[in-house]
Amino acid sequence: MPRERPLTLPFAVVFAGLVAAEELYLGWLLWEPDPGWHWYVFVAAALAAWTVGGAVLVWQGRPRAWLVLTGAGTLPLLLLVGLAVLFGALGGGEALWWALLMLAGPLGCLVLTAGRPIREWTAPRRGASTPSRTRRSSGAG
Repeated sequence: MPRERPLTLPFAVVFAGLVAAEELYLGWLLWEPDPGWHWYVFVAAALAAWTVGGAVLVWQGRPRAWLVLTGAGTLPLLLLVGLAVLFGALGGGEALWWALLMLAGPLGCLVLTAGRPIREWTAPRRGASTPSRTRRSSGAG
C-alpha cells in the first residue's frame, strides 16, 4: 500500500527554506562590512546547503531524513538564541527584536520536522519479508 505524504510536509519544507534564507542573510550581514571570502561566509553557505539538502531528503521521504533536517534547524536556533541573549545583555534595541523574530524559522522547522507525521514519512521502510525456509525433521514421521 503506497504511503501518502503528510499534510505538514510542505510546511516543513517551506520553514526549512526560511531557515536556509536566514542562514544566508546572517552570512551576508557578516560579509557586508568586510567583503571577501572569509571562513564565516563558507560556514553560512554550508549550513544553508545542509538545510536545503535535508528538506529535499524529507520531501522525498528518505529514511531518517528528519534527523538531517532537525540537525540543520538546531544549529541556527542555538545561534539565534545566543544572539538574542547577547543583544539583550547589551541593551536590547532593534537587533534583539530581529533576532527574536528570526527564531520563527528554526522553531517552525523543528516543530514540524520532529512531529509524528514527518517522522513516520521518513521511517525506514520494512520490505516484504521473504518466506523463511521451513526445516523438515529428518526423523521418521
